[in-house]
Amino acid sequence: MAEKKKSNYEKWCEEWSQKFLQMDLLDLKMRVPELADHGAFLSIRHFGKPYHIDKQTGVITASDSFGSVSSTVRLNIYTLLAYAKPYAHLQNQWVPFEQLKNARPFAPAFQKGNVQSFAQTFAGRMDQLEMAFEKLGGKKIPFSDIGYQIDAFSCIPIRFLFWDEDDEFPAQANILFDKSATDFIHVESTVTIASAGIAMLTEAAGLMPSGSFFQVN
Repeated sequence: MAEKKKSNYEKWCEEWSQKFLQMDLLDLKMRVPELADHGAFLSIRHFGKPYHIDKQTGVITASDSFGSVSSTVRLNIYTLLAYAKPYAHLQNQWVPFEQLKNARPFAPAFQKGNVQSFAQTFAGRMDQLEMAFEKLGGKKIPFSDIGYQIDAFSCIPIRFLFWDEDDEFPAQANILFDKSATDFIHVESTVTIASAGIAMLTEAAGLMPSGSFFQVN
């Protein structure tokens, strides 16, 4: 039987696992203080789910109760560890994706693959959306028909806003970041962070993403 060809995402994960081994752990824990040290591994939560980073191999795994880890989630974690700046801090200034530093070239793809897909997936399904937000540990906020703030990481909170469809208009949505997000992670990773959040919400709601969703591998 022919060996299954590795995806580019898997190759990048392997490369990043080796880059992790070259990182100064003291510096890393200062830049990303939400990391917890358990001796043989570090742990971090992504959308409330715990993941482990093996200190000897750099490989990211999930606790047994959460099964396998997508390459997108692993890359989100690796790029946070690599790009978090020493001076990064939350600013409590909420902006849409296109207003993040250097994000504008990616804005059309983000709007189509994340925002519009999020709106289409949950159109007419507000009860399921709220249930999914609660499952992921979201905090309800008083904006839109239903809005929740969720920590993608402790240092990268995200606000998901949703307006349901009616007789005149289709469902609408927006996804807001703290303005500091690109001080913690590469701007392209904010795209896949949002994608991972939408994928986890749809999974928690027992649905499949609609529209031109950026597939989380």
